[in-house]
Amino acid sequence: MDYIISTPCGQIKGVKSKYDGVVAYKGIRYANANRFEYPVEVTSWEGVYDATEYGHCSYQPRSFYNEEENLKKIFYYNEFRKGAPYSYSEDCLFLNVFTKENAKEGDNLPVLVYIHGGGFTGGCGHEKHFDEPIWPTKGVIGVTINYRLGPLGFIASKELKEEAGITGNYGLYDQLTAIKWVKNNIKAFGGNPDNITIMGQSAGAMSVQQLCLSPLTTGLFNKAVMSSGGGISKILPTASAEKRYEFWDKVKEISGAKTLEEFKRVPIEVLFDSVAKAKKELKVMGMVASPVIDGKLITDDGINILKANNHHKIPYMLGSTSEDLMPPFMQGMASKWCCNQEIPSYCWMFDHQLPGDENGAWHSSDLWYWFGALDNCLRPLTDSDYKLSDTMTTYLTNFVKTGNPNGDGLIPWNPTNKKQKQVIHFNSDVKMKKAKKLKLWFTMFTNKAVGE
Repeated sequence: MDYIISTPCGQIKGVKSKYDGVVAYKGIRYANANRFEYPVEVTSWEGVYDATEYGHCSYQPRSFYNEEENLKKIFYYNEFRKGAPYSYSEDCLFLNVFTKENAKEGDNLPVLVYIHGGGFTGGCGHEKHFDEPIWPTKGVIGVTINYRLGPLGFIASKELKEEAGITGNYGLYDQLTAIKWVKNNIKAFGGNPDNITIMGQSAGAMSVQQLCLSPLTTGLFNKAVMSSGGGISKILPTASAEKRYEFWDKVKEISGAKTLEEFKRVPIEVLFDSVAKAKKELKVMGMVASPVIDGKLITDDGINILKANNHHKIPYMLGSTSEDLMPPFMQGMASKWCCNQEIPSYCWMFDHQLPGDENGAWHSSDLWYWFGALDNCLRPLTDSDYKLSDTMTTYLTNFVKTGNPNGDGLIPWNPTNKKQKQVIHFNSDVKMKKAKKLKLWFTMFTNKAVGE
């Protein structure tokens, strides 16, 4: 059967999903962008667009080595990528839409747009834990996206600012353009452009946070979900673009480029190798490829924006995992963000022990459950894992539909606020209770689980 629909951009052909009654439209080009330039939204194409296979991922460090031989990264490779093929390119601005079969304009299905994590340097929108989310079976259209990473997505250069007027955040502008494309086209897939939720985890949650603080995103989405990276803190300030100039000038120098135009054309392997060498030479320990204050998309540090009450006034869902990266800080940021909202917002703690090891609820482990992608997992999962995932995806899709995760047959999830500090705990015994801060601090100094 041909799954061909007409969109404002033109006709597009999808493929049957693994779920009955669901169609996937994979590898849709939502924008074009040259290296170190901002994206331009796609508004049309010729002929029938073949959206039956995933598009390229952004180049990232793993593009240049065999992951099976890198023991420092083997945990996440085995967990999320082993056995699945991925292609890498600078031409990577693709998204994927998962919707009900025979969905049509006017159905007004709610939409959930997911932004992947990976430290702004790795990942893609179709790794195994994102591959075909279960959400459409619960009445929600799912969208996953790719965006530019590392030096391709987060360079900040004085020369680039002189050329374009701003610099930095190219990957965030990719995300912004993807959301705009969804808003402009999702009706054709049966979606409601006035009921869009954005969601992200880790660097994806940090991206969602920045989008919720930006004046450029007003009216583009109605709700937000952030896992293991949502909220704001003095320990995670946003640097100005100018503070990154020295580093990227060093990268350019090491690459051998004499001019900006030469820098735009250096081989991709040389670009990434130059970043690694610059970090070593300048003894840089923290992130150098991440969001910066550019004066347009990001206008100030998040703490100042929150104090000025200039963030988006929408419902939020935030949380983290019990064996997360810096678990007390992650959970504290999420809880404080909810407490600062005028609209009811909901905080969670994922503390389920995944079968197969003793690493607890490590950073990113909750993603299998939020996406309902357990069939893609190599772990010895049990019926209780599937039951927990069904509960979590029901809360999530309820929230996407209405801004309230509660519904029939679910444990009541009370909003977190200054008077009600309990959060919902996701494990085999779902219940509302306060997070144990002392335990989270102990975990932070004894945690053996890895992060990516």
